[in-house]
Amino acid sequence: MIQTTSKIDALREQLNKSLVGKQDVIELVIACLIARGHLLFDDLPGLGKTTLAKALAKTVGGVFSRIQCTPDLLPSDVIGFNIFDQKNHSFDFREGPVFSDFLLTDEINRATPRTQSALFEAMAERQVTVDNQSKKLPPTFMVIATQNPVESHGAYPLPEAQLDRFAMKLNIGYPNSEDEISMLGQFVGEEFSKQEIQSVLTLEELAELQSEVALVEVCESVRRYLVELGAATRNHTSIELGLSPRGLITWQRVAQAWAFLQGRNFVIPDDIQAVAEPVLNLRISNSSENAELIIREIIESVAVPVEKS
Repeated sequence: MIQTTSKIDALREQLNKSLVGKQDVIELVIACLIARGHLLFDDLPGLGKTTLAKALAKTVGGVFSRIQCTPDLLPSDVIGFNIFDQKNHSFDFREGPVFSDFLLTDEINRATPRTQSALFEAMAERQVTVDNQSKKLPPTFMVIATQNPVESHGAYPLPEAQLDRFAMKLNIGYPNSEDEISMLGQFVGEEFSKQEIQSVLTLEELAELQSEVALVEVCESVRRYLVELGAATRNHTSIELGLSPRGLITWQRVAQAWAFLQGRNFVIPDDIQAVAEPVLNLRISNSSENAELIIREIIESVAVPVEKS
């Protein structure tokens, strides 16, 4: 059994080096990681998304790959392809960037639906199929995607089926003035003094952490509370498509991860609420109202279960 607390603290320390002043974002990223989830960043360019994704891979010693999504990107550019070897008279498979531990897909909403769908199986089942042959991906495989705001030129909304493969959606936002001044200081001189990211976990230790998270207890009253919240999303007048059963399972798993990060082996309603916004942000379809307001209304509409003494 690994020393859980020290490993998590070390992971926090390293990731906070890569993204200064965003401890709340880092905490949610770690929750997504140990919940075996995939992560979507919806933010403007230049705010540190790629830097954070690279740092996450380095902290666990994983293989990092990156795809820049464009309209002419093909599924084979993501998955790979078979090529005929004339010398041996056989086909050899050339692996695409999806065969990694951490795959960053930049500007995913600029790729065509056909190429986006190439990631469906990889994200849902951690495997891909090429010429009717299934090829396994690492059990800790994680997709970190970025998308530009829908109003940006050449971007369009991701379909619900694609969004539901992600565990959560996060916005990094601009740093405050003091953090930005500190950041600028690191880039003065020919060799800037940005702190080096260290590996603090192995992939085997990450898999063990993820298994521990899956065992965090969720009692019946908390599960019922979660189901009632899911029903509230389906009945809300401003939401076109409410939470799916798969979305509920994801919400529960992320809440287990959040409880784990708080040092508990059981989930309480506060954990459900703490991760509600990033989990629901990409799952509630609405066209008229602010998502944050709607999520608050949903939380307030369901009574919190009372713990029996």
